[in-house]
Amino acid sequence: MNTQTLRKPSATAGLGLPESARKDVLALLDLTLADEYLLYTKTRNFHWNVTGSNFSSMHKFFEEQYTALDAVVDETAERSRALGGRALGSMKEFLAKARLAESPAVSLKKEAMVAELLADHEALVRSLRKDVDEVSRLGDQGTADFLTGLMQAHEKMAWMLRSFLN
Repeated sequence: MNTQTLRKPSATAGLGLPESARKDVLALLDLTLADEYLLYTKTRNFHWNVTGSNFSSMHKFFEEQYTALDAVVDETAERSRALGGRALGSMKEFLAKARLAESPAVSLKKEAMVAELLADHEALVRSLRKDVDEVSRLGDQGTADFLTGLMQAHEKMAWMLRSFLN
């Protein structure tokens, strides 16, 4: 009878990504996940609290955006898990890691809500550009491609927000 012990595969078994690079990529994914979740929450807050003459259209518009962001949050967490990481999962973790700022708990006019979301999407695009360069330098073309897709999604959402303000 063969009594081989089963070896637990390493987090990068077969992925071709050195452990040090994997850890650095996971740290960047943590930042991205925190930013995405914070932006999702802010957009959801604005959806709930928008008022005014265009309430219905703005309510639906914010819903479309937070629905898209919900998918981004999930995909980002799953990218981290695919690389052997642990996805952040608490508000405390998200707030500690986020590069974006939480919105104050005050009533904002819809134009101010849109302007704040636009600034956050643009900030995320700038961060993602740097992150794409960094993960490419680390040799993780898969995450570079993933982050490029996120950057393009945020560029589109920013364009829609910017169009509202013009």
